[in-house]
Amino acid sequence: MRLVHDAAALEAALAEHDGRRAVVMTMGALHDGHLSLVQYARQRADHVVVTVFVNPLQFGPSEDLDQYPRDLPGDLAALAPALHDDDVVYAPSVREMYPDGPPQVQVAAGPVGDVLEGAVRPGHFDGVLTVVLKLLGRTRPDIAVFGAKDAQQVAAIRAMVRDLDVNVAVVEAPTVREPDGLAMSSRNAYLSAADRERATGLWRALEAGRQAAQAGAGATEVVAAARTVVAEATDVVDYVALVDESFAPVGAGTHGPVRLVLAARLGTTRLIDNAMVVL
Repeated sequence: MRLVHDAAALEAALAEHDGRRAVVMTMGALHDGHLSLVQYARQRADHVVVTVFVNPLQFGPSEDLDQYPRDLPGDLAALAPALHDDDVVYAPSVREMYPDGPPQVQVAAGPVGDVLEGAVRPGHFDGVLTVVLKLLGRTRPDIAVFGAKDAQQVAAIRAMVRDLDVNVAVVEAPTVREPDGLAMSSRNAYLSAADRERATGLWRALEAGRQAAQAGAGATEVVAAARTVVAEATDVVDYVALVDESFAPVGAGTHGPVRLVLAARLGTTRLIDNAMVVL
């Protein structure tokens, strides 16, 4: 794999190879979930670009930007078995991405950016979409692979790609879980031993909602079943909801596949998760 840090070096690296290109965008602190995205991309493209960039635009004033784990040597070691010699890792600095400070023109996420994660983290998805659009412009991929754990982010990116005529296929790869069901996340490293054990409550809540749906429960009962479990396991529940593909809430009479989404806090750590259920 080839490591580059600036747009000119990236352009030179990309120019060396033809064929179908996939990009996997990360903020580093890579784990098996990220590596599964790389493998997912590898199966669908001739060349893979992995970006490693902790994007300050998507962090709120009281969030963990300064504490967010950064370990580029460790990330490169993790990526080495998954990438080929002609694949590229693009790890720009903040100055490289935003040479004049926060960009005056940014992408507005619209309605999907105002609910659930967007309501808890105002402006978060505007920051996500702005950096994703910049990275798409620099890497020029045929496909972009994102993880299903961040389903609202995927929905926002798909809306941006559709509405702004960005020529890329957005692919959602399955969530990778620990053996006890906890979705893999860089923020899991923040959990104490006791909170790590309690964190399985997010997955158990999703399972409770799914079982309620299988038993014939409607949307209100499914949400209630999931909320009861996650509330017992965590300190603060930010939300539990059923949504459609655009992340609009589903009505009481809805039938068919929908997504059960939730977010909760354990100590100072905030985790999200989701699963598809059929009403």
